[in-house]
Amino acid sequence: MIRFEDASVTYPGGVQALKGVTLEIPDGQMVVIVGLSGAGKSTLIRAINGLVPLTGGDVTVDGVSVRHANARQLRQIRSKIGMIFQTFNLVKRTSVLNNVLMGRLHTTGTFRSLLAWYRPADVEIAMRALERVDVVEKAYVRASNLSGGQQQRVGIARALAQEPTILLADEPVASLDPPTSHVVMRDLQRINRDLGITTIVNLHFLDLARMYGERIIGMRAGEVVYDGPGEQADEKVFRDIYGRSLTAEDLMGEATTAAAAAS
Repeated sequence: MIRFEDASVTYPGGVQALKGVTLEIPDGQMVVIVGLSGAGKSTLIRAINGLVPLTGGDVTVDGVSVRHANARQLRQIRSKIGMIFQTFNLVKRTSVLNNVLMGRLHTTGTFRSLLAWYRPADVEIAMRALERVDVVEKAYVRASNLSGGQQQRVGIARALAQEPTILLADEPVASLDPPTSHVVMRDLQRINRDLGITTIVNLHFLDLARMYGERIIGMRAGEVVYDGPGEQADEKVFRDIYGRSLTAEDLMGEATTAAAAAS
C-alpha cells in the first residue's frame, strides 16, 4: 500500500509541484498518471522513493513514512522499489547482463560489488528478468549496441532484478517510436498482471494511458483532478485534466493504438 496524506512539495524559488495530495494505491494495481509538463507527475512518483523530498504531509510505503525515514529505513524502502527512467540510464560500455545485475547491488556486499563478482543466484535472477522482456539473447551484447526500445527493456529488466514490490516508470516511452512504445507498455502490463507488482507509470499520450491504465490519475498544477478507471477517462475527462482541447500531440495515433490492441 502506498498512501499520500496531504503531501506537498515546494521547490526552491516557491514553485508548488504538489499541493496537498491525498490518495491511496493498493498493492498490485496498474496506475497511469497523466498531465501537462509541470503538472506534478514526476514529482508525485519520485516522492514515493524519496528522490524528491516532501515539504509537507507524508507518503508511506507499507506503513513506513518516507519523509521521516532515517538513512537505513530509506535504503530498505528503495530496495523494494524499481525505477525505470525515460533516458534508460544504462552503462553503455558494459554488457546487458552487467547492467541488469546492477539491480542486485542492494543484496551484494561491497567487496563483490567492487569486483562485479556476482553470485550464481543473482545471475539467474538477472537472466530471468531478461527473459521477461524478451531480450535474453542480448545478455552478452554491449548496451551501446542496442536500439532505444531494447535499452528501455533492459532498464525494465534491471528494475525487475531487484525483485521489487513496486515499479515506478517516469515517461518510459517518451523517446520511443509508437510500435516500440506499445511493446514496452505491454511488458509493464504483463509484469503487473503476472507478478502482482504495483506499477505506476507517467505518460503523456492519452490513448496509451486509456489503453494500459487500470486506473488513471490526472494531475493539474500539482493537484489530483481525476482519479478513476481508465475505461471511463473519455475526451471530456482529458480536457478537464489538460485545461484545454486535445491536440494530435496528446495522442500516439488511433491507427497505431488499434493495431496494438488487435495484436
